[in-house]
Amino acid sequence: MPRGRRGSRVLALEGGREEEASPKAAAVPSALLGPPQQTETAAEQILLRGIFEIGRGSCDVVLSERALRWRPIQPELPGGESKFDLLCKEEFIELKDIFSVKLKRRFSVKQQRSNTLLGITLFICLKKDQNKLKDSTLDLINLSEDHCDVWYRQFKKILAGFSNRPKSLKILLNPQSHKKEATQVYYEKVEPLLKLAGIKTDVTITEYEGHALSLLKECELQGFDGVVCVGGDGSASEVAHALLLRAQKNAGMETDRILTPVRSQLPLGLIPAGSTNVLAHSLHGIPHVVTATLHIIMGHVQLVDVCTFSTTGKLLRFGFSAMFGFGGRTLALAEKYRWMSPNQRRDFAVVKALAKLKPEDCEISFLPFDNSQDVQEKTAQGSPKSGCNDQWKMIQGHFLNISIMAIPCLCSVAPGGLAPNTRLNNGSMALIIARNTSRQEFIKHLKRYASVKNQFNFPFIETYTVEEVKVIPRNNAGGYNPDEEDGSHETASENSFPWNIDGDLMEVSSEVHVRLHPRLISLYGGNVEEVNDSKKAIFETEDKDFIYLSWLALPDTRRPAAAGPITPNLHTS
Repeated sequence: MPRGRRGSRVLALEGGREEEASPKAAAVPSALLGPPQQTETAAEQILLRGIFEIGRGSCDVVLSERALRWRPIQPELPGGESKFDLLCKEEFIELKDIFSVKLKRRFSVKQQRSNTLLGITLFICLKKDQNKLKDSTLDLINLSEDHCDVWYRQFKKILAGFSNRPKSLKILLNPQSHKKEATQVYYEKVEPLLKLAGIKTDVTITEYEGHALSLLKECELQGFDGVVCVGGDGSASEVAHALLLRAQKNAGMETDRILTPVRSQLPLGLIPAGSTNVLAHSLHGIPHVVTATLHIIMGHVQLVDVCTFSTTGKLLRFGFSAMFGFGGRTLALAEKYRWMSPNQRRDFAVVKALAKLKPEDCEISFLPFDNSQDVQEKTAQGSPKSGCNDQWKMIQGHFLNISIMAIPCLCSVAPGGLAPNTRLNNGSMALIIARNTSRQEFIKHLKRYASVKNQFNFPFIETYTVEEVKVIPRNNAGGYNPDEEDGSHETASENSFPWNIDGDLMEVSSEVHVRLHPRLISLYGGNVEEVNDSKKAIFETEDKDFIYLSWLALPDTRRPAAAGPITPNLHTS
């Protein structure tokens, strides 16, 4: 932790209102200082060296190619030894953790044009706890204009050298996410940090479902370094789908049938502002707005696996996870009761789906994951070879729920993830099958997602690591009606079945073919640490608590639909 002031964020904009200065720290030529301290980075080239006041004392500050180091200056004893030398440990920050630098000035009403220079403020990205990031500051106090100008220019030059960091971003904001808090989240927490980092933004507030998709199909993106989505899982999935469709279009590929899609051209940033935030949670390891924003500012990018969902040879969408059976039925029920408040609709849908729990008669074919082949090699080769029929496995029966997940799907009440053995880019999907069983046993399985116990340790649960899956309903003559007692449903066809794909409801009447495409999209995010001991038993004795299982990724709001033909994608975030 760098030493310095740890109060509220310093307003270090040139000419802005500032905190009071510390006592003066005179500039001293480097030639008057002793030789640099011998450290493990002694071989690094020293760029600058001088005296600044840091905290409450003057320090010998050294700027090298990789780090900024400082050591308190101590008075010498008559014998030539420094007093308290053992206590004067060298401190440092790595330059890669600095995301902005500003000249620090004292604001004075009488001197609005020439405010007193106090020094330099560095804005730093610090790691706090596991996976969590925070912004902090380090003040380098020196009243010499010339001295500070040299250091300020050098810091600006260093920051300009981080070419991976975005300089211009397209922001897509869903104002209806969660409790309509996305706008407040962006303007109060995200935008100030982006401005501080000097990142230009172009904000579009989406007005209806599919707005982001239609916008990104035609929007000029050449001037942007990345796209940022502020919203929930449905919004994030829609933007990811749009970016990948745009990449196929730019590559001159047919978008109806995609066997080997090309990678997204721009990275996608996810600011969690929804109810479950499964995508952001899986990406950052924590659904924390400042952490997500700092990953974007610092240019932390990682490649993530993506699935294509197709039926009868036609692409339905790109996505990260899907549920069929109980997960799809619950989402379809929630869609029917949109007149309820978000929490009421979610809870009612889960309870009603469990009350009418029944299995789907299906045939499931899957291609097991071949871990003998490197992920990079698979990425270069493209999609798995569907023609290798001798490798395919097939199971038939009655299933309560089928989950297909290319990411761990972390969320607040499933801290280990819905698919804990899956990673963001290991080239495989998790296929989790719940066979027909009693309602009581199925509820026990759901509860274990929030406990320290193994949620898959049931005789009716089967798990597979796969590259490709086909789900074929065998009772499609009857289809599915989400509320048979109340008659027809406005979004469900008698010959279709509901799928929950990344929190979006899709009605499909036939086979769904899911293919995994390794490392297809770049997302702003860091390496998530494994936290195996963080799972807490939230549920104890009352069966009613299962209604809060957010792993169902149910939407809490719905924007008005766009005018025009109805598409198969009934977006609900």
